[in-house]
Amino acid sequence: MTHLWVRAESRDNERRVGLTPEGARALMEAGLRVTVEDSADRAIPTGQYRAIGCEIAPAHSWPEAPRDAIIFGLKELPEDGTALPHRHIMFGHAFKGQHSGRALLERFKAGGGVLYDLEYLVDEDGRRVAAFGYWAGYAGAAVTLKAWAAQQHGALCGPVSVYPGKAALLDDLARALDATDAPRPTAIVIGALGRVGTGAADLCDALGVPVTRWDMAETAHGGPFPEILDHDLFFNCILAGPGTPVFVPASAREAQRRLTAIGDIACDPDSDYNPVPVYDRATTWEAPALRVAEAPPLDIMAIDNLPSLLPLESAQDFAAQLLPSLLALDRVEAGVWGRAKVTFDANMKGI
Repeated sequence: MTHLWVRAESRDNERRVGLTPEGARALMEAGLRVTVEDSADRAIPTGQYRAIGCEIAPAHSWPEAPRDAIIFGLKELPEDGTALPHRHIMFGHAFKGQHSGRALLERFKAGGGVLYDLEYLVDEDGRRVAAFGYWAGYAGAAVTLKAWAAQQHGALCGPVSVYPGKAALLDDLARALDATDAPRPTAIVIGALGRVGTGAADLCDALGVPVTRWDMAETAHGGPFPEILDHDLFFNCILAGPGTPVFVPASAREAQRRLTAIGDIACDPDSDYNPVPVYDRATTWEAPALRVAEAPPLDIMAIDNLPSLLPLESAQDFAAQLLPSLLALDRVEAGVWGRAKVTFDANMKGI
């Protein structure tokens, strides 16, 4: 019997989960065994999983799970260097040249485990089967707008926290923008046809922020892109890889520009393919904006778990997308899981 073990997230401010109680019921009805770790932080209470018959385990007990269990989480594991013998479903951030990713792959090599990276679960046509992209774009645009609003008062954006829902976020942000007594800023989105870019543009539309929407056609010439500097806000919403052009070069910090806030929603500062090389580290909920230039200011928002700002809506959306693939876990060597294993094996070469 295939055994799926849903771990409690260990990262601060991470309240999302990739499986709802309704999804867990569907898995069990299909013959899978489902264990859910207890979590006081999860947006969906543990009691809802218990009520439909899931086995409940103590938080963070997955290292002692049966060896054949498939461990399912979203964000990174504790960086304790221990070997990883299990099969894991998670966002590994290890396949795009991230320097910190090698340490994770070395742990899998030491333990003999497997990483089924959620970012690389794809269908026969190479399209991702599940993504948090829309809500990442929505929340990323919101925090970047908060950073811009803070600039109007001569300040750096303060801490952000979880919202109970989209309406509460919009109300809070509208108040912040209205308090500036400034016209709405202009924004440009690159990757506007994708889920991330759609979310960012929708947030701007909801708040009356004029948006320029760019995608592959507008960036195919490879740059430079002076138009970006002529907007107040820039949202990077593309999955970077070899050949991705630089959208905002390091020289932009000293250039004449209208641009004062960047939402690097893709958030790959540790990647060799970073298309926004004006900064070198992710930002946090406690310090969401990194100032990289003055007069005029240039602030970077690069939080890497943005959908957790709206944890319930983003979890429900993602879980619904992923459930058909989880229902196929009893055929883990084929289909979406087989393709993910090929990607893992390819990235393990040389480790």
